Amino acid sequence: MSSPGWTLQALPQMSDQQFQQWQELLEDRTGIFLAEQRKSLLQSSLMTRMRELECTDYQEYYDQIVHGPMGRIEWAKLIDRLTVQETRFFRDPEAFKYVAQFIQSQRDHIDRKNPLDIWSVGCSSGEEVYSLAMLAHEVLSQTDQQEEFMITGTDISVPVLNKAREGLYSSRRVEVLNQHYLDTYFDEEPKGYSVKPEVKRQTCFAQVNVLEIDQSPQTQRHIIYCQNLLIYFRRWRRQEILNQLVDRLLPGGLLLIGMGEIVEWQHPQLTPVKGESVTAFIKRKI
Repeated sequence: MSSPGWTLQALPQMSDQQFQQWQELLEDRTGIFLAEQRKSLLQSSLMTRMRELECTDYQEYYDQIVHGPMGRIEWAKLIDRLTVQETRFFRDPEAFKYVAQFIQSQRDHIDRKNPLDIWSVGCSSGEEVYSLAMLAHEVLSQTDQQEEFMITGTDISVPVLNKAREGLYSSRRVEVLNQHYLDTYFDEEPKGYSVKPEVKRQTCFAQVNVLEIDQSPQTQRHIIYCQNLLIYFRRWRRQEILNQLVDRLLPGGLLLIGMGEIVEWQHPQLTPVKGESVTAFIKRKI
């Protein structure tokens, strides 16, 4: 057991060679590229975990992850610290507004045999998935189709997926929601607000590494929502990921990504959506 004095000791600064070693490992396993200016983020995350393990050497910790018997478990714990994204309910209002318009345009094609299928890529702790669920319910309830949708959220981090499945959020996290959303889709609890069971039933969460999308089922979706994820990858990798997402989009479906996350990318099956407030594409019908 470490003493308080030990845990407060400063670890040595990471050398350029050590940074490159960790940088390559992270990109090889997740596709995420950490530029030089984000070295402090990597070092801070490593130092926090190394202190918990009473490890004082970056190389020793690296070898433990790459070659150690518990390396895969330790890697999962570390990657959770490195990849957790800032998220909140209805983070990009203009994007959600466009999704609502798209869902409205698809209502005539949605029924119990063909429910609206939405995929949130890089869903983090679930706020994005539940925002999409509330949005879909609001639009489809206008024609009594409020239960005819399913939303899948995927992320590389198991701990954040567990939090998403739990669907419990502090008062601070839900303060951006109006009273209608709180009353309709949440139950107030001592620790915050819990997503109602009937909303959870129309969502599911799964661990997916975006580098391995080609190994996932070829399910085609009406909407693929992928915001604030591609910025962590090199340009060529972003294009590879997007090409894989297009393969999993239904003809006539919507692909929506973050503003500025990709430039000068075109796909023969996609038509860009005109507008300055969203970056979105519609897959051409065959």
